[in-house]
Amino acid sequence: MTPTNRKKLVVAHSVRAEAPLHEVETNRALARWLAQILGLKFGGSYDVDAHSGRDLYLLPTQTLVGAAAARQLGVKGPEDLWGGYVDHDFICTKAISHGLLNRHAYAPEGWSPLFSERVRSVVLDGLSVFSLEDARPAAEHLLYSGPIRLKPVHACAGRGQEVVESLDQFDAILARPDARTLFVEGVVLEQDLQNVITHSVGQSFIGDRVLSYCGDQYLTEDGHGEQVYGGSNLLVVQGYYDDLLELPLADDVQLAIRQAQVFDSAADEAYPGFYASRRNYDIAQGLDSNGQSRSGVLEQSWRMGGASSAEVAALQSFVNDPGMRAIRVSSVETYIDQPLPADAIEVYRGAAENSDFLLKYVTVKSYDG
Repeated sequence: MTPTNRKKLVVAHSVRAEAPLHEVETNRALARWLAQILGLKFGGSYDVDAHSGRDLYLLPTQTLVGAAAARQLGVKGPEDLWGGYVDHDFICTKAISHGLLNRHAYAPEGWSPLFSERVRSVVLDGLSVFSLEDARPAAEHLLYSGPIRLKPVHACAGRGQEVVESLDQFDAILARPDARTLFVEGVVLEQDLQNVITHSVGQSFIGDRVLSYCGDQYLTEDGHGEQVYGGSNLLVVQGYYDDLLELPLADDVQLAIRQAQVFDSAADEAYPGFYASRRNYDIAQGLDSNGQSRSGVLEQSWRMGGASSAEVAALQSFVNDPGMRAIRVSSVETYIDQPLPADAIEVYRGAAENSDFLLKYVTVKSYDG
């Protein structure tokens, strides 16, 4: 059963009870837009009393975790949602990008060493840590090769990350009152790159349509001056990665797409319970501490993300013009109150979690001008 089944009801679902207003409203806006494109009814935000037993097409703000959660929502497979499902929480975080320090290091339940083996050639140098005791040895191992970036696995939009240049600096982090909690929840320690370009590569499977895309993302300053996600520029095709690779793309873009393909296939192989109809991957390309070029997948997003509004805009364009080969779409997030640019589609305008104001919008341009 696909979302083109006329009985399905498109429903937004903010998974986190404490979700900020901008996340809730963006979720609702995209669900409403997608329902319009698919010719389905929009059922508002998920409500257990109103929607239990209904045939739903769900847009969750987070990857669904655990069979019980999926069952409660009526999700049986990728045809029932635009997002993803995993058996264990860590699988949908950046933690899976790297292996553990050694076989004695603590691993969460469900951990698959196979995944890190399969992706070793397409990620940066790094280690995942799930205990305070494993943290210092892991950092010491990586710092021999240069500065590292500390990344809490549940943080998003680049928040909470720190660059560590010495073991003394790392020891100061370990001495913080919340250090044990930080590392038990999971931390990625990864080589830090300079002059970084972050590529976005992904696919969306919605009804009988498959969209594949590549592009780049950029940062902006939030209301507190912190560098956070600011938007994505995507080139989208109807079809699969092979169709995308038929376009005249730069070598670095082709490399990013191929690395994302390896990462994507490894997830299917190493975590057989996993499925997703929205698959997005961030690939960083830059210079390491020796000035050598490096490229590697940073993390995955099997849920609604910053580029989702651009993907919906691309879907709308292909529905409007089925013969169109490709389209350029951009999602923008700015913390500066300003008028909407000409021909832009507003997704959200209002308060943000960490700022007084946030504007989200989408623009669409033809592929060939």
